[in-house]
Amino acid sequence: GEGRLEAHNLALKNKYHEIGDDEVRVEETQTEDAETLLVAFGTSARVCLGAVAEGRAQGLRIGLLRPITLWPFPSRALARHAEKVRSILVVEMNMGQMVEDVRLAVEGRCPIHFHGRPGGGLPTSREVLEKVREGL
Repeated sequence: GEGRLEAHNLALKNKYHEIGDDEVRVEETQTEDAETLLVAFGTSARVCLGAVAEGRAQGLRIGLLRPITLWPFPSRALARHAEKVRSILVVEMNMGQMVEDVRLAVEGRCPIHFHGRPGGGLPTSREVLEKVREGL
């Protein structure tokens, strides 16, 4: 009957909203006082963990937010950090597929920069720290 499809779509919307609340997973490292927030997953996140340790030893206030789930995306955690940090650097081993999700979550609250190594190239902690030191 009339309205069944609309009711179904509204039920799906509610279900997705519930999943977004209950199933999002994220890991944070040294984010409490970070001025620059790195956002990375997978191998890039391992590189960024090294960059955080090295950078902190050199006096840089950097932290890492690592999405464990890319869907649902940790938008609320990112939005919360975007209120406090000077900038965000998204580090990926591709052409920036996640950077769009980060931009949507941050909604212009702080500058977002991207460092990508597509085609199998591995970003290095030195490259990441150079970007941070350059002010991105």
